[in-house]
Amino acid sequence: MNVIERICHGDFFSKLTTFKLCAGFEDKFWNPHVLAHLCVMNRVLYNVTCSVDPDIHEEWLDWMMFSHIPDVMKTGFFIDNRICRIPEYEENGVTYAIQYTCKNRQELERYFKQDAPRLQQDHASKYGTRVSAFRTVLEILHEYQAPFNEPNRN
Repeated sequence: MNVIERICHGDFFSKLTTFKLCAGFEDKFWNPHVLAHLCVMNRVLYNVTCSVDPDIHEEWLDWMMFSHIPDVMKTGFFIDNRICRIPEYEENGVTYAIQYTCKNRQELERYFKQDAPRLQQDHASKYGTRVSAFRTVLEILHEYQAPFNEPNRN
Protein backbone atom coordinates (compact mmCIF):
# COMPACT_ATOMS: atom_id res chain seq x y z
CA MET A 1 0.00 0.00 0.00
CA ASN A 2 1.49 3.35 -0.99
CA VAL A 3 1.39 6.54 1.10
CA ILE A 4 -1.74 7.95 -0.56
CA GLU A 5 -3.65 4.68 -0.16
CA ARG A 6 -2.67 4.54 3.51
CA ILE A 7 -3.88 8.10 4.09
CA CYS A 8 -7.20 7.52 2.35
CA HIS A 9 -8.18 4.55 4.54
CA GLY A 10 -9.44 4.81 8.10
CA ASP A 11 -10.55 7.72 10.22
CA PHE A 12 -9.04 11.19 10.28
CA PHE A 13 -6.67 10.50 13.22
CA SER A 14 -5.23 7.49 11.40
CA LYS A 15 -4.81 9.56 8.26
CA LEU A 16 -3.06 12.32 10.16
CA THR A 17 -0.74 9.92 11.99
CA THR A 18 0.04 7.91 8.85
CA PHE A 19 0.68 11.03 6.79
CA LYS A 20 2.93 12.57 9.42
CA LEU A 21 4.93 9.35 9.81
CA CYS A 22 5.21 8.62 6.10
CA ALA A 23 6.12 12.16 5.20
CA GLY A 24 8.53 12.55 8.13
CA PHE A 25 6.77 15.64 9.49
CA GLU A 26 7.30 16.82 12.99
CA ASP A 27 4.51 18.68 14.79
CA LYS A 28 6.34 22.02 14.53
CA PHE A 29 6.20 21.75 10.72
CA TRP A 30 2.54 20.70 10.57
CA ASN A 31 0.62 23.06 8.32
CA PRO A 32 -3.08 23.83 8.99
CA HIS A 33 -3.72 23.77 5.22
CA VAL A 34 -2.52 20.16 5.09
CA LEU A 35 -4.83 19.34 7.99
CA ALA A 36 -7.78 20.93 6.19
CA HIS A 37 -6.97 18.97 3.03
CA LEU A 38 -6.80 15.68 4.94
CA CYS A 39 -10.19 16.44 6.52
CA VAL A 40 -11.94 16.58 3.13
CA MET A 41 -9.89 14.35 0.85
CA ASN A 42 -11.98 11.26 1.55
CA ARG A 43 -15.44 12.83 1.73
CA VAL A 44 -18.18 12.14 -0.74
CA LEU A 45 -21.21 14.14 -1.71
CA TYR A 46 -24.45 12.22 -2.15
CA ASN A 47 -26.66 14.28 -4.45
CA VAL A 48 -30.35 13.52 -4.99
CA THR A 49 -31.89 15.55 -7.81
CA CYS A 50 -35.69 15.70 -7.67
CA SER A 51 -38.20 17.02 -10.17
CA VAL A 52 -41.36 17.82 -8.21
CA ASP A 53 -44.88 18.33 -9.54
CA PRO A 54 -45.49 22.11 -9.32
CA ASP A 55 -48.85 21.52 -7.56
CA ILE A 56 -47.17 19.89 -4.55
CA HIS A 57 -43.66 21.36 -4.49
CA GLU A 58 -44.23 23.63 -1.46
CA GLU A 59 -45.73 20.81 0.61
CA TRP A 60 -42.95 18.45 -0.58
CA LEU A 61 -40.24 20.97 0.33
CA ASP A 62 -41.74 21.41 3.80
CA TRP A 63 -41.83 17.62 4.30
CA MET A 64 -38.25 17.29 3.09
CA MET A 65 -36.94 20.06 5.37
CA PHE A 66 -38.80 19.08 8.53
CA SER A 67 -39.28 15.33 8.25
CA HIS A 68 -37.29 13.44 5.62
CA ILE A 69 -33.92 15.21 5.82
CA PRO A 70 -33.90 15.13 9.64
CA ASP A 71 -34.59 11.38 9.41
CA VAL A 72 -31.69 10.96 6.99
CA MET A 73 -29.38 12.98 9.24
CA LYS A 74 -30.42 10.92 12.30
CA THR A 75 -28.86 7.85 10.68
CA GLY A 76 -25.48 9.32 11.67
CA PHE A 77 -23.86 8.73 8.28
CA PHE A 78 -23.81 12.36 7.12
CA ILE A 79 -21.88 15.42 8.27
CA ASP A 80 -24.11 18.08 6.72
CA ASN A 81 -26.72 18.67 4.05
CA ARG A 82 -28.18 21.38 1.85
CA ILE A 83 -31.16 21.88 -0.42
CA CYS A 84 -30.60 23.76 -3.66
CA ARG A 85 -33.12 24.77 -6.29
CA ILE A 86 -32.12 24.28 -9.93
CA PRO A 87 -34.07 26.98 -11.80
CA GLU A 88 -32.68 26.12 -15.26
CA TYR A 89 -34.31 22.66 -15.28
CA GLU A 90 -37.96 23.28 -14.51
CA GLU A 91 -39.73 22.24 -17.70
CA ASN A 92 -41.58 19.27 -16.14
CA GLY A 93 -41.57 20.34 -12.51
CA VAL A 94 -39.75 22.29 -9.83
CA THR A 95 -36.22 20.88 -9.59
CA TYR A 96 -34.14 20.57 -6.44
CA ALA A 97 -30.76 19.07 -5.56
CA ILE A 98 -30.53 17.69 -2.04
CA GLN A 99 -26.91 17.17 -1.05
CA TYR A 100 -25.53 15.20 1.86
CA THR A 101 -21.84 15.10 2.79
CA CYS A 102 -20.54 11.75 4.02
CA LYS A 103 -17.09 11.27 5.57
CA ASN A 104 -16.14 8.49 3.12
CA ARG A 105 -17.45 6.08 0.51
CA GLN A 106 -17.51 3.14 2.92
CA GLU A 107 -19.90 4.98 5.24
CA LEU A 108 -22.09 5.93 2.29
CA GLU A 109 -22.24 2.28 1.21
CA ARG A 110 -23.32 1.35 4.74
CA TYR A 111 -26.08 3.97 4.52
CA PHE A 112 -27.20 2.52 1.17
CA LYS A 113 -27.50 -0.94 2.74
CA GLN A 114 -28.89 -0.06 6.17
CA ASP A 115 -31.16 2.97 5.84
CA ALA A 116 -31.60 4.18 2.25
CA PRO A 117 -34.14 1.53 1.18
CA ARG A 118 -36.51 2.40 4.05
CA LEU A 119 -36.15 6.16 3.59
CA GLN A 120 -36.56 5.98 -0.18
CA GLN A 121 -39.65 3.80 0.28
CA ASP A 122 -41.13 6.38 2.69
CA HIS A 123 -40.64 9.03 0.00
CA ALA A 124 -42.07 6.84 -2.78
CA SER A 125 -45.11 5.90 -0.65
CA LYS A 126 -45.87 9.53 0.11
CA TYR A 127 -45.28 11.08 -3.34
CA GLY A 128 -45.29 8.24 -5.88
CA THR A 129 -44.86 9.48 -9.45
CA ARG A 130 -45.34 13.14 -8.51
CA VAL A 131 -41.62 13.32 -7.74
CA SER A 132 -38.93 11.77 -9.90
CA ALA A 133 -35.42 11.45 -8.53
CA PHE A 134 -31.98 10.40 -9.61
CA ARG A 135 -28.95 10.01 -7.42
CA THR A 136 -25.29 10.86 -7.97
CA VAL A 137 -22.22 10.26 -5.81
CA LEU A 138 -19.41 12.79 -6.14
CA GLU A 139 -15.93 12.44 -4.65
CA ILE A 140 -14.78 15.66 -3.01
CA LEU A 141 -11.25 16.36 -4.15
CA HIS A 142 -10.75 19.81 -2.68
CA GLU A 143 -12.70 22.41 -0.72
CA TYR A 144 -11.88 25.96 0.14
CA GLN A 145 -13.86 28.18 2.45
CA ALA A 146 -13.26 31.89 2.40
CA PRO A 147 -12.12 33.22 5.77
CA PHE A 148 -14.78 34.94 7.80
CA ASN A 149 -14.17 38.68 7.72
CA GLU A 150 -15.72 40.68 10.51
CA PRO A 151 -17.55 43.80 9.36
CA ASN A 152 -15.60 47.03 9.58
CA ARG A 153 -17.04 48.86 12.58
CA ASN A 154 -15.43 52.25 11.88
